[in-house]
Amino acid sequence: MIRIQKKYEVFRDSDSRYFIVSGGRASGKSFNISILILLLTFEQDHTILFTRYTLTSASISIIPEFLEKIELLGLVDHFYITKDEIVNRSTGSKIIFKGIKTSSGDQTASLKSIQGVTTWVLEEAEELVDEKKFDTIDFSIRSNKRQNRIILILNPTTKEHFIYKRFFEDRGVQEGSNITKGDTTYIHSTYKDNIKHLNESFIAQIEQMRLRRPEKYKHQILGGWLDKAEGVIFSNWEIGEFKKVGTSVFGQDYGFSNDPTTLIETNIDKSNKRIYLKECFYLPRLTTSDIMRLNRQYAENNLIVGDSAEPRLITELRRECNIRESVKGQGSVTYGISLMQDYDLIIDPNSTNLIKELNNYSWLERKSNTPIDDHNHAIDAARYAITYQLKNPNYGSYAVR
Repeated sequence: MIRIQKKYEVFRDSDSRYFIVSGGRASGKSFNISILILLLTFEQDHTILFTRYTLTSASISIIPEFLEKIELLGLVDHFYITKDEIVNRSTGSKIIFKGIKTSSGDQTASLKSIQGVTTWVLEEAEELVDEKKFDTIDFSIRSNKRQNRIILILNPTTKEHFIYKRFFEDRGVQEGSNITKGDTTYIHSTYKDNIKHLNESFIAQIEQMRLRRPEKYKHQILGGWLDKAEGVIFSNWEIGEFKKVGTSVFGQDYGFSNDPTTLIETNIDKSNKRIYLKECFYLPRLTTSDIMRLNRQYAENNLIVGDSAEPRLITELRRECNIRESVKGQGSVTYGISLMQDYDLIIDPNSTNLIKELNNYSWLERKSNTPIDDHNHAIDAARYAITYQLKNPNYGSYAVR
């Protein structure tokens, strides 16, 4: 007989709208919630929307996982299964599997239009960083036939994530809690709650990590929230008022497909070794005319230093914008990083995407000073502008830290 972990028994009795299910590796989060929502379908009038941020094919990835649990429960005859639904034959209640982001684009609008959803489950919830998308689906869960539930299953990431700020920091809830506060129930489990199902060699690996890498153990195994991502490149920054000490110079990076085009205002206080940074816009799928309009709106006639990898675009923008190409070449990225590391970076509090990047921009290969090619759309824009202003004849001889 399958039994859920004791910590999850609260799910059946709580009248909360939100369930924040957190924990580290091998804690059994997904297993326990999957069992609970399968059992929930034995009540009538439930439509359960089960999502992941990125999902290409439910029939390949999620459906087999649920089928395994249905077989463990000995309930195969009670369910009818299609490529993206599991339907309880006796009640008609069902689980619908969808991705928020698919190969065809963002599905938020279509998800909110699904009728009669009583429960929304978001697995790997840490991957959804756009709070507006969360709100869009959240507000659509309003069936009056059954209790409405929003279940977020996640491995904690950095404290910059909206889930931490909204459900922990703003509500005064300590991470790792197993409590109900207001309209939210918190369930946190670790491998210790699931230890009887784990292989001895896996447990030995965890113990080695605990001794050798205690911070990694706390985050990955115990499910602790990080102040910043491991190995971040910039730790010399803080949130504060944007000040104009002199003339601002703007940096711009160009995005294609789902990547954003960005514009960052920089103002350098050389005497006090401070660089003030403000995010002007951070938007995907912009046309050339869109960029021109936004550049005029935010930068007016001030200088913009744009990504030199797009010379044709810069030539077009130059018709209406005061813009020039950034300097690129071997070592230009690490050179720009070293310049930025020499100053205190003061980030405007409304620059949410820039803050996210600073929390996550890290080294791919530290020994060769290679940063990851991710979380850098706003940072690259800032680097173009800062390098232009602080360029030095000793270019190429700087070392990053």
